[in-house]
Order: sequence, then C-alpha cells, then structure tokens
Amino acid sequence: MRIFRIQTILAVLFLAVFSVACSSDDNGKETPQTISRAANVTAISGPATGKVGVDVNYDVSFIVDNACGEFDRIGSTSIGKEEGFQIEAKYPTGTCANQTPTALHTLYTFSPQSKGTFEIKFRKSETEFLVKKLVIE
Repeated sequence: MRIFRIQTILAVLFLAVFSVACSSDDNGKETPQTISRAANVTAISGPATGKVGVDVNYDVSFIVDNACGEFDRIGSTSIGKEEGFQIEAKYPTGTCANQTPTALHTLYTFSPQSKGTFEIKFRKSETEFLVKKLVIE
C-alpha cells in the first residue's frame, strides 16, 4: 500500500512538472520576425507589345522605407473602383541602422491569353496607379 501511494505521488508530481515545463508563454503564437508594408512604385519598364501565349516581363522599380527593406511579394489592391497591383516590402521588426530610403527592382511577368490592349497598373501612391499599356497581337 505504501509503495502504491509513493508511486501515485511521484506520477502526479512528474505530470505537474512536465505540464508546467512544456507550457508556452505566448500560447503557441510566434512573434513575427518581419512586417510587410506596401511600397510605392516609381517606374515600370518593358515592352509595349507582345504576342498571345508569350510571357511579357516588366522591370518594376520601387522605394522601400529604409535600407533594411526588401521585396516580399506582389499583391492586388484597389484605389476607388480601379484594380491593380502593389509591391509589398518586408522589414525586420527590430530597428534599422540605415534609415535612408532605398530603390529596389523586381520582375513582373504577364502571361497574355488573348489579343487586346491591357493596362498593367502598379500603385504609385495612396491615390494613384502607375500605368503601362500593353498591346497583344
């Protein structure tokens, strides 16, 4: 009887210590190492014409807030009723030693599936898009 009681107490003690040791202070949520923000596009360069089924590449220039910012992704956005794209840049959550805005570039590929005139729109500011027209023959 005495051995059973000691084993029970040890088992309960072990489980209590194990559950406390494995608990997480952040409840399973990790602190992100980067944050993402929209970056303003300054230029879109590439061809004005193309052919159906042939990818058209554009070099998109944009400004990040500081030297620690870098390209994250291209997302969609709207300004009023107009739809377009925006560049999203990622920044480390810590402080950045060089706060000078930096110009960067990324490649955007458009894959035309039909003939027509298309507008490639990237967010230039909070209120306007930078537009590149593309004619597909």
